[in-house]
Amino acid sequence: MIVDLNHGSGFIYGRIGHAISVSDRINALIDAALVARNRRQTPRDYLGGSRIGEPCVRKLVYEVTHTPKDEGRDFDGAILRIFDAGHQFETLSIRWLRSAGFDLRTERADGGQFGFEAAGGKLRGHIDGVIVAGPDVGLRWPVLWEHKALNAKSWNDLVKRGLRASKPVYFAQVQLYMGYLELETALVTALNKDTEALHHEVVGFDPPCAQALSDKAVDILRAAAAGELPPRIAAARDFYLCRICAYAERCWEGER
Repeated sequence: MIVDLNHGSGFIYGRIGHAISVSDRINALIDAALVARNRRQTPRDYLGGSRIGEPCVRKLVYEVTHTPKDEGRDFDGAILRIFDAGHQFETLSIRWLRSAGFDLRTERADGGQFGFEAAGGKLRGHIDGVIVAGPDVGLRWPVLWEHKALNAKSWNDLVKRGLRASKPVYFAQVQLYMGYLELETALVTALNKDTEALHHEVVGFDPPCAQALSDKAVDILRAAAAGELPPRIAAARDFYLCRICAYAERCWEGER
């Protein structure tokens, strides 16, 4: 590498003359650290309640059995930064709600997360919190509380169409949580990451929906335990969900 000391440009020049900025080098180090941290994490040994709304059951079996993703499809630094930022936005929303008088509990007395386990621990869910008391806003406490940080386009769609139509995976998540935690209502707080606007949607418990999701989880776990793959979600590889799936190569070019 050749450093141009005659210019305070903040660029380092590679052997073929391409400028690599200091910013690019720092970001590469940050992303590499995030990827390394993610790889050190112990994979889940259970089906998460936050994933049960995924429409492709074959994909969920791949996830439960820790099947490797297609080459180059693991989470990169850019995605991991988004995940990290989401946790920070959640922390802000918790602070704001508590300052407004809502008794929002986000962890047990021992410091662990609230949640549930079923199917011998093979199905689990960890919730963002429970509001046990608060100002009169037309809700009966306690209510499940879930938080989502969304970009402006996604946030606007949620506000316009509602959680069930706009974010079916999130809708399924809160239904399953309410079912196992015996709560009748969920309050989903969505934060617009571009403007910091907040939207709060009340979601009522739908028992048939929750039961269907629980049955779906059992089918997935049985298939995983038996080493079986459920049918593909589509008849052709160009289906829109297949085009973005991290298991597409394995799914469509494998033996099954």
